[in-house]
Amino acid sequence: MYQQNPNHGIAGGKDMNKVVKFGGSSLASAEQFKKVGAIIRADKERKFVVPSAPGKRSSDDTKVTDMLYACYELAEQGKDFAGQMQAIKDRYQEIIDGLGLKISLDKEFKGIEKNFKEKAGSDYAASRGEYLNGIIMAQYLGYEFVDAASVIRFKADGEHDAELTNQLLKDRLAGVEAAVIPGFYGAYEDGKVKTFSRGGSDITGSIVARAIKANVYENWTDVSGVLVADPRIIYKPEGVETITYRELRELAYMGFSVLHEDAIFPVRSEGIPINIRNTNAPEDNGTWIVESTCQKSKYVITGIAGKKGFCAVNIEKEMMNSEIGFGRKVLQAFEENEISFEHVPSGIDTMTVFVHQDEFIHKEQKVVSGIHRLADPDSIDIEADLALIAVVGRGMKSTRGTAGRIFSALAHANVNVKMIDQGSSELNIIIGVANADFETAIKAIYDIFVISQI
Repeated sequence: MYQQNPNHGIAGGKDMNKVVKFGGSSLASAEQFKKVGAIIRADKERKFVVPSAPGKRSSDDTKVTDMLYACYELAEQGKDFAGQMQAIKDRYQEIIDGLGLKISLDKEFKGIEKNFKEKAGSDYAASRGEYLNGIIMAQYLGYEFVDAASVIRFKADGEHDAELTNQLLKDRLAGVEAAVIPGFYGAYEDGKVKTFSRGGSDITGSIVARAIKANVYENWTDVSGVLVADPRIIYKPEGVETITYRELRELAYMGFSVLHEDAIFPVRSEGIPINIRNTNAPEDNGTWIVESTCQKSKYVITGIAGKKGFCAVNIEKEMMNSEIGFGRKVLQAFEENEISFEHVPSGIDTMTVFVHQDEFIHKEQKVVSGIHRLADPDSIDIEADLALIAVVGRGMKSTRGTAGRIFSALAHANVNVKMIDQGSSELNIIIGVANADFETAIKAIYDIFVISQI
C-alpha cells in the first residue's frame, strides 16, 4: 500500500484522491512541464491538477502574467499590441513543441485578441496565462480540462462565493476520473472573469481539494517547504517539518510567501492537510500544514517573519485607562480616514497605534486632528520607519521565558525594542524595531532559538 508520510498516518486507498497545484516556476518551460508530468504519473492518486501560468525561466525573464498585463494595457490605450501578443504566443508554442504535442492554440488566441480589443478587463487578461497552460497540461496528461470560470464563482461585490463554488465543483467533477482546473481565476454569475489576488492559484487548489474531499492537497513550488526564516536574511535556514494552519496564518500575515494566506480556509474546514513540495526535488518530504498535531516542534519557535514600513502613533492622556470609550474614540479617527491598524499596545496613560506608513503618511494630520477632536489627548507623538517581527510557534505555550530570551538576544545585538505584544493564545509574539535593525533582529532571534538553542 502506498503511504505518503508515515509520520502523518495518511495512507493511500482506492478512493483516495490528491489535488496537486504547480506554481509558475514549476511550469515555466517544457523541461519543467516534463518534471511535473513525471511527478503526477508517479502517483495514481494525483488526479486533480491546478496549474499556474508559466513563470520565469531565468532571473532576467518575465512571467507570462506580467506579459499579459503589459499587452492588455496597450490594448486598453488603443495601441498596437500585436508584438507583445506574439511574444506570448511564442512562449506557449515553445512549451508545446518541447513536449511534442500536436495541438494548436490559434483559436484561443483569436478569442483573446478579440476580447482585448473589446476591453474585457485586466482580470480577464491576467487569467489567460492559467487558462492556456491548463489546456496544454490537460493535453499532456490526457486529463479532462475544466475551465475555472465555469465552476469558481464570485459575488457581485467581488467576494468569492465559497458555498456556490463548492456545489458547482462537486457537480462538475462528479464521475470525472482526472481533471485539470486552471488556478487564479473564476467568474461572476454573468460569466465575466474575476481573479483572486496574486498567488491565487494556491486558493484554487484548496477550493478543489475541499470540493472533492481530497485526502491531501499538494502544493508544488520551487522550495522544499516552509523555512524557519527568510533565506534572503538567514543563510540556509532550517526547514519546518510540520506547521499548523494557525501558525502559518500568523506567519503569512507578516510576509511568509510560500503559500497564499487565504488558501488555508477551504481545506481547514474539512481537515485536509497541505503538503508543500519542491518540483525540482520531489524526493524531499517538504512541509506538512495541518489543523493540529501532537508532534513537537524541533525548536521552541516554528518561524520568524516580518515587514518593514510602519508608523507608531503614540497617544498620551493622564488616567486614560479609567476613561470609558477612550480606545474606541482614538480608533474612530483612523476609521474615518480609512486606515487600518496592525497592533494597539497600551499602558495606564499611553496607547500606541501601529499603522502602515505608506497608507498613513498622506493622512497623518487629518488623523491627528481627529484624535484631538474625538479623544482630547494630552499629546500625540508619531514615530516612523519601524518594522514588525512575528515570532511564532506552538512550542512557546509550554516553554517559559520565551519573551525574556527574545529581549536578551536583541539586547546582545544592540537592537532597541520599540514594542512587544503577545496574544492570549501564546502562539506568537510581535516585536517592533527600527527599520534599520530589522535584519539584525531576525538574525539574533534565529540564532538564540535555532543555532544556539540556549
